[in-house]
Amino acid sequence: MTPSYCSSRFTTIRRDTRSVQIGNVGIGGENPIRIQSMTTTPTQDIEATVKQSIQLAEAGCEIIRVTAQNVKAAEALQGIRDQLSAAGFEDTPLVADIHFLPSAAMEAVKWVEKVRINPGNYADKKKFAQREYSDSQYDEELERLHDAFSPIVLRCKELGRAMRIGTNHGSLSDRIMNRYGDSPLGMAESALEFLRIAESHHFHNIVLSMKASNPKVMIQAYRLIVAKMAAEDMHYPLHLGVTEAGDGDDARIKSSIGIGSLLYDGLGDTIRVSLTEDPVAELPVARELADKAMALWRDAAPRTAPDPIDPYTYERRKVESITLGKKSTIGPLEPPRVIYPARDIIDLSDLQQKLGDAAIEGLLIDTAFHGGLSQIGQLSTSYRSRADFIIWQLEDKNARELLSTPWTGQARDALLVSPTPENTQFLRDLIRYVTENDLVLALDTTPEIASELAAVLSGAPSERLIFTLDARQSVDRIHSLGRYRQLSEVVGGLGLTSPIWIRNTPGSNSAAKHYFGDQLIEASILTGALLCDGIGDLVSVETVKDPQQAVTLTYNILQGARTRSTKTEFVACPSCGRTLFDLQTTTQRIRSATGHLKGVTIAVMGCIVNGPGEMADADFGYVGGAPGKINLYVGKECVKFHIPAAEAVDALIELIKGHDKWIDAVSAPSEA
Repeated sequence: MTPSYCSSRFTTIRRDTRSVQIGNVGIGGENPIRIQSMTTTPTQDIEATVKQSIQLAEAGCEIIRVTAQNVKAAEALQGIRDQLSAAGFEDTPLVADIHFLPSAAMEAVKWVEKVRINPGNYADKKKFAQREYSDSQYDEELERLHDAFSPIVLRCKELGRAMRIGTNHGSLSDRIMNRYGDSPLGMAESALEFLRIAESHHFHNIVLSMKASNPKVMIQAYRLIVAKMAAEDMHYPLHLGVTEAGDGDDARIKSSIGIGSLLYDGLGDTIRVSLTEDPVAELPVARELADKAMALWRDAAPRTAPDPIDPYTYERRKVESITLGKKSTIGPLEPPRVIYPARDIIDLSDLQQKLGDAAIEGLLIDTAFHGGLSQIGQLSTSYRSRADFIIWQLEDKNARELLSTPWTGQARDALLVSPTPENTQFLRDLIRYVTENDLVLALDTTPEIASELAAVLSGAPSERLIFTLDARQSVDRIHSLGRYRQLSEVVGGLGLTSPIWIRNTPGSNSAAKHYFGDQLIEASILTGALLCDGIGDLVSVETVKDPQQAVTLTYNILQGARTRSTKTEFVACPSCGRTLFDLQTTTQRIRSATGHLKGVTIAVMGCIVNGPGEMADADFGYVGGAPGKINLYVGKECVKFHIPAAEAVDALIELIKGHDKWIDAVSAPSEA
């Protein structure tokens, strides 16, 4: 099938959309990607909200969102708008965030340039009720929805306001949940119901969003809504974001995976990086993502080649099982294996000092650095205590010498070579050598070279080969994400199910700025997007010099892509004027107490709006129920009410223990 959600999965061709005006700021069309954030102050504290809005605007925020959780908060928007304009920010648009109350929306639209409507909450009450809807009953629900939603649509049209129809994965209505499930398809259909009502009134000043805390779900939902809009000749701009991303590196990784993957596909016109931190901290990450995407924008003819994957459903690429070393199995049921590039490591003690207790499964060792083939036996014995398997990087000269040399290393290791089309016999000999010596051959190649070597590779055993990308051989107009996608297609076209090794190398990004924040974003986009596509069986981050930092980043990306769990997964909202406790300090306290619980997901939500629905697939929830009071959840069921905030973290720990999910920190494995 040809992808209907983007023009190319290899080159960033911007999706063509209508231009939507939010005051004096345009979104979509020929406009640049716009950067957004949201205030965290109580909306009725006009002075504090204006002060924070000015801080955001001065830091580069182009659109500012403010919660309007009730009519009183919506009325305060008049003063906020007036004071912000008086301070010289009349061209910075404000957005009112509306959830449950149409009356709040009708008041807010008088004062701000845009209103955000959550279709799961607006005119619907979420009770998690199970019900079978007949077609006629469903149509009756849509008629009710039409009557409830039309007034705000008509008022926006009358006043020249914009609207965001902002679907969230965890707050789908009972009607949608019962018909489509808690799924990307349900998210898309939820937005389309509202979008069709708006179009029936000839109102088109609309932006859409499909947010989820799980980047896989978020990516699929955005792809689906674009494809479905295209089928109905709709071309509305997209607001991108990973909701409830949390804080620190983990939140930046999840946001980069979800937002970056879509931006590289040409989707997205405005973005918000949701962090449980000071909202100003969101802006540098968003700016970096936007700048990277805009630098990749290209004009090109739409791609017409068949697409071998279903881009709307996650399915891991089929892979032949391979065992490296004694216990590191690579295969369809195994998590991606982590490799550390130990090229400049002098000896084992040097490696131990630099890596500390960071857990790795494989080492990449450059034999040329260590004196060539004669050292493999000694190095293998030495380094085997630190890694299960070794990938030996061979220069062409060493590889040729190896063919006439007995293997002195360990069985089930891998040899990394860069084949060329000029000598196919050499490649045949290498494949024969690794087969006879119970080794694996890792090919550092390109899609073009792999295609030229088809005569040799198509007959090779899949379980003896690993493919990775030679990033030094770049192709104009095609980003590294696209190159790996091409490589995956070529390997599949050769009839091979060999694993693919995602390498984040300096050549992957010629414009790298060589600071950790940029490297984190680059590695998250490349590795995370591929993992969400189902591609990737081994991973290495070779752009970060500090070994422990590089390994930690690799595991965190795997966690962020929901591909490998090695610690607690936190789903935390970014705070706003509805929040009933200090989210930043509370999240840190909970992380400090529970961050070692591998495979457990904990949601930290500031209020009921971001409560049981938004927690989606969390195991446990810590939710603001009233000022100074916390409700605790198991899944979507509230099991403890109105616990004093000072006691709530301890109560959460006891709840986790009561469900046999607790282990003491001292006995928790560092990584696995």
